[in-house]
Amino acid sequence: MKAVWFETFGKAGDVLRYGEREKPEPAAGEVLVRLRTSAPNPSDVKKRMASFPNLLDEGFVIPHSDGAGVIEAVGEGVSPNRTGERVWVFNAQYGRRFGTAAEYVSLPSAHAPRLPDQTSFEAGACLGIPAMTAHRCVFADGSVAGRTILITGGAGRVGFYAIQWASQAGARIIATASNGEDEAACREAGAALVVNHRQQDWPQTLLAATGGGKVDRVIDVEFGANLEKVLEVVRTGGVIATYSSTQVPTPTLPFFRMMYLDLTIRMVIMYAMPEEARELAIADIEAALVSGRLTHRVARTLLLDECAEAHRLIEEGKVRGSVVLTV
Repeated sequence: MKAVWFETFGKAGDVLRYGEREKPEPAAGEVLVRLRTSAPNPSDVKKRMASFPNLLDEGFVIPHSDGAGVIEAVGEGVSPNRTGERVWVFNAQYGRRFGTAAEYVSLPSAHAPRLPDQTSFEAGACLGIPAMTAHRCVFADGSVAGRTILITGGAGRVGFYAIQWASQAGARIIATASNGEDEAACREAGAALVVNHRQQDWPQTLLAATGGGKVDRVIDVEFGANLEKVLEVVRTGGVIATYSSTQVPTPTLPFFRMMYLDLTIRMVIMYAMPEEARELAIADIEAALVSGRLTHRVARTLLLDECAEAHRLIEEGKVRGSVVLTV
């Protein structure tokens, strides 16, 4: 099969290779998926740059956890009725060497949920880390109906889905964005108010628009960089759910200020979601896809052999939405 892999850590253009690799076989409990799409995420880029130093100890790695395709074969213990089923896949390269940057991937059957016929393979590649992370951030701390939620970076991969999940569940959404195009995307997803996070006084703009009312919860894309400003707008007893802190990876916490606000800080990573939360996310994703309630933001579509360019785009941080590789 055609695949992309790396054998050493380093820059995408230096270490990602494209060529032939052995086609996998499904083990017991697994399905073999003929992939149509693969999507890199920031965590894939970080793995390639040695965020897990022992990742290559057992040999080369085929990157990417997300993708979509069709089940071609099943292993022992999996219903043969799954053969021919359209699926989206997640966690393909979590705790495993071989991900979705290939023509085929073999992975646990539970990690390949059904993809409704009306949903494209491009959209299917966006559902793993982005849509499931957003679902966890929104719903991990109870109902959001009637709540006011601030979603920073609302036009990004996770934020765009978070706006949709929360607004459709009855929350009032305030999002941050940095330009007119992203503001429009946030509003189309369901945001009632959008403020420009490039402006230093955006917390004051937010509070002026709410009449001084503070937000119940925050879903934050840059915990360390945004913390001081977020603390100006979150209410006592509020929740900050965060899934990234790339700009300030080791933030300093104003402990007493946060303690006197009685805040809950929730760190979210899709790889480690509890099984119950994962199953709920999968069920809600399928229902939303079937009813046409989820909009997907694909920023760029490239070919599999352009994987290094896809990684470069993710690292550059200027694309809003997912970068999808056609396999």
